[in-house]
Amino acid sequence: MATISTHLIVFLIPLLLTLLPASFSRSHLSTTFYSKTCPQFDQILEQTTTNKQINSPATAGAALRLMFHDCAERDADINLSLPGDGFDVVVRAKAALELSCPGVVSCADILAAATRNLVHFVGGPYYTVLLGRKDSLISKSSLVTPSALPKPNMTLDQMIDIFAKFKFNIQEMVALSGGHTIGFSHCSEFASGIYGYSPNQQYDPTYNPQLAQGLEKACSGYKNNPSLSVFNDIMTPNKFDNAYFQNLPKGWGILASDRVLFTDPRTRPFVEKYAKDQKAFFNDFAKAMQKLSLVGIKTGRHGEIRRRCDAFNN
Repeated sequence: MATISTHLIVFLIPLLLTLLPASFSRSHLSTTFYSKTCPQFDQILEQTTTNKQINSPATAGAALRLMFHDCAERDADINLSLPGDGFDVVVRAKAALELSCPGVVSCADILAAATRNLVHFVGGPYYTVLLGRKDSLISKSSLVTPSALPKPNMTLDQMIDIFAKFKFNIQEMVALSGGHTIGFSHCSEFASGIYGYSPNQQYDPTYNPQLAQGLEKACSGYKNNPSLSVFNDIMTPNKFDNAYFQNLPKGWGILASDRVLFTDPRTRPFVEKYAKDQKAFFNDFAKAMQKLSLVGIKTGRHGEIRRRCDAFNN
């Protein structure tokens, strides 16, 4: 995906800083925050996200991943593979909004609302996004600790601990994991499971053998081409639905962190529930996304409205 700059910064601060009290966060936010200062906000954002998704179908998955990783500075190792379409849709929306209402709409709000629009555009739930965030005044890759974000090779205990730090329970973690129904993963993230998994096994036994063979072929050149990737959902990769959960019992999860959700008794009931009931998944995913969008946000004097999303104002 296209880049903004090597200094692409923090939008919402969700995963590195201490949680702000809920009353503080919400008191500065509303669904009608821009009704007077930027009345065309919804229309401009809708046009921008729709056009971008139509021209670049990977945008929805890219924006959703950026939303999950937001605040983990782009120069941090875990963010080097973030797809550029996620950044690009924010930049495009910011440029259009600056023409209509300069200095009014934050990049943080753009990302939160654009992600919601894109998820809905590809078939997912529409949920309310509170607005009024400010953009962060801090951006340091050194602040991204190894345990700041879930990684494909983490144990379930480690992932549960990360989510728990930010007040997300196991069910919410599983619901958010359903975001893998769109988007893709780089071959390097799961290569250890398909190339010489152990002295006696070529593939990780939790893989469906046919999928493992297909991945082995699709990723054969990943060492020479680090950008090589595959869809997270091999059945309906461009549609936000519950196929991701239906895939897991069949061993069709691309990442080990996906497949463990079905094999572990703590998470399996939620996988089974969402595999059978897409409406329940959509409902829980929407609630979890609303909650995620309020973690550690900046409001009032604690942030600024950036003129550009890839640089501080001063």
